[in-house]
Amino acid sequence: MTYDVVVIGSGPGGYVAAIRAAQLGQKTAIIERYNTLGGTCLNVGCIPSKALLDSSEHYHNAAEKFTQHGIDVKGLSVNMKQMVQRKNEVVDQTVKGLDFLMKKNKIDVFTGHGSFVSPTRIRIAKADGSTTEIEAARVIIATGSKPITPAVFQYDKKRVITSTEALQIDQVPKSMVVIGGGVIGLELGSVFARLGTKIDVVEFLDRIIPGMDTDCSKELTRSLKKLGMQFHLGHAVTGVQTKGKKVLVEVQKRDSEDKFTLEADYCLVAIGRRPYTDGLGLENAGVITDDKGRIEVDEHLQTNVKGIYAIGDVIKGAMLAHKAEEEGVFVAETIAGQKPHIDYNLIPGVVYTWPEVAGVGRTEEQLKAESIPYKTGKFPFKALGRARASMDVDGMVKVLAHATTDEILGVHMVGPRAADMIAEAVALMEFRASAEDAARMSHAHPTYTEAFREAALAATDNRAIHV
Repeated sequence: MTYDVVVIGSGPGGYVAAIRAAQLGQKTAIIERYNTLGGTCLNVGCIPSKALLDSSEHYHNAAEKFTQHGIDVKGLSVNMKQMVQRKNEVVDQTVKGLDFLMKKNKIDVFTGHGSFVSPTRIRIAKADGSTTEIEAARVIIATGSKPITPAVFQYDKKRVITSTEALQIDQVPKSMVVIGGGVIGLELGSVFARLGTKIDVVEFLDRIIPGMDTDCSKELTRSLKKLGMQFHLGHAVTGVQTKGKKVLVEVQKRDSEDKFTLEADYCLVAIGRRPYTDGLGLENAGVITDDKGRIEVDEHLQTNVKGIYAIGDVIKGAMLAHKAEEEGVFVAETIAGQKPHIDYNLIPGVVYTWPEVAGVGRTEEQLKAESIPYKTGKFPFKALGRARASMDVDGMVKVLAHATTDEILGVHMVGPRAADMIAEAVALMEFRASAEDAARMSHAHPTYTEAFREAALAATDNRAIHV
């Protein structure tokens, strides 16, 4: 069997690439080693974690806020098994939707482990031991990433776990240590914190979500501390031991001999992810990787081997589902002879805690490092009528604009529905709008997005109205 395009991996990057290639008239196949399509994101990542985040937030609101809203609830309790079941149902519905899309777009789906025999020939090893080989004029590698689990952490998938196993916990733990103050650790840590679990976060750096604007880090830290989460910043984990149903986590202060041990029911390892190219046979195709195992690509996302492309978590850049999607479309259109474009500066980053965190463009730290003159406008949600009405007063919106031209260079926010609100900033920045452009746009009242307008007003000659 010969195809115009073969995609290895069916996560957001892979399945989107396959659909776009098929839309453009390419005979397309997709290879997925697991029995369900969707990769990490749909099966054990973005979608199931958001399902649990929403469920835990409903419970937390019922326990902490309903009374103030005039809603009295008696006998409130967590049915964790039902919570996990609902999460599984959401995943199942989403995956079935992908099956439909493959059929709709006439994409052939092969289940098994794909690997290169040569630059144009792919072997698919099936679960029953049989193999199939297919030919491809073009190959798109979209095999994603796996959690980093150093040997010293004694990862056993039972008490020392990653996000994959955390999504299956069906009883609320009394305690959990989270190694890593990044997106995954904070999102899942906040799920269990809302349900009553004592959470200790150990982060080697001096702040959480280090890749985002410092003000966002400060705001989120304050909010998560209100949930009872404790943070050990500037600390390293030197060892993990499992003793029966408990985990002992040895922690040492950075640049110091000070040590202590945290005991918990679970230890969640969330220190990052690595490109997943295990058993892909890259050497048979002659594809080169860098010292971190990432596949090297050019400006067209083509590897050093003509006709082989790579997208998503296996190449450089943020490990984000929507970044992979953009790259999937980019490669499919490039193969079809079009001239697509991706502005990596305008791919937003989001943390789905509550309040949510979102940012796009340059951070204030980056502007300083690049010696770009800028001005800042901030607006706190506690000054917003809509936020007070919903009791979502934590956080702020920050607009960074060029000091001379007023062009918006970055927007960073911590607050309710920040994940949705950031799209307005992305759209404006795509058209190189100024802070004054944003400030003069009419925003419906009362809405959360008014905070963005007020921050833009603050960046425009300090003209914010409601603060």
